[in-house]
Amino acid sequence: MPSRPLPSDPSAPGRTGPAAPAPRTLLWGSVAVALVTIVLKTLAWHLTGSVGLLSDALESFVNLAGAVFALAMVTVAQRPADDDHPYGHHKAEYFSSGFEGILIVGASAAIFWAAAHRLSSPQPLEQVGWGLALSVVSSALNGGLAWLMFRSARVHRSVALEGDARHLVTDVWTSAGVVVGIGAASATGWLWLDPVVAMAVALNILREGAHMVWRASQGLMDAAVEPEAQAAIDAALHDFSQGAPQVRFDHLITRQAGQRRFAGLHMHVPAEWSLGRAAQLRGAVETALMRAVPGLRVTIELLPVGVEAFLEEPKDSPP
Repeated sequence: MPSRPLPSDPSAPGRTGPAAPAPRTLLWGSVAVALVTIVLKTLAWHLTGSVGLLSDALESFVNLAGAVFALAMVTVAQRPADDDHPYGHHKAEYFSSGFEGILIVGASAAIFWAAAHRLSSPQPLEQVGWGLALSVVSSALNGGLAWLMFRSARVHRSVALEGDARHLVTDVWTSAGVVVGIGAASATGWLWLDPVVAMAVALNILREGAHMVWRASQGLMDAAVEPEAQAAIDAALHDFSQGAPQVRFDHLITRQAGQRRFAGLHMHVPAEWSLGRAAQLRGAVETALMRAVPGLRVTIELLPVGVEAFLEEPKDSPP
């Protein structure tokens, strides 16, 4: 059965990582920042009449919806395991990442449509200075929050938090593109630059949204752990094999679910070993693996040397 978390495991109860805000705290902050940026960017669009700034404001509404959904999913993911969910609720975070990706794709379509309409009938821009200043302030808020989120996401291994941070980064790039486009249109008088830049921004955030949806789908399909974690597992098992040549490990499989990682493997020991000796070594292996990969839960099946056990999916008989 899966081993209990070690005190050194940052995901164990009572530990929140080295000076990193909790995901829920940052997501509440994301909701607040989204509300502020909606006001600032809507005001910037109202002052200038720029379709680029309108697209920027639309994405802030998407930020708000994404942050609220991410907050709900992180709350669900933190629920303890129960009879219906013995491995916990950590996969709920993948729903958040996928939902935000879908929102980004929808926002990019809306931005592209508005920009195409404005391209066919360009309009002069007004009070450009105020509009750009408000956009820059909004970008600074989003950029600072995204930096904190990325840092905390690494510590807490929160997919939902990382997804929201990536969303905020796309918002920053959107704002940067809009500022450049509006500045260029104002300086040159080429009003078509405003909608063209908005279209380019829409294509860029479409790419980011598609990436987030793809990553969420891979997590829901029990993807293997990342290469760095796999290398750490292999190294720990190799150390035990070197120290006890008569012991062999095989049939290693891994998967990840939000903050948790899972590994299962077979450990072959000499048939003459007592059960107590084999169990003691298995405990040492589990401890080493969990120290090597934080958040890992290990299931090791003991087998005598020379005995193999295969778990194969039954094949359908031909019609």
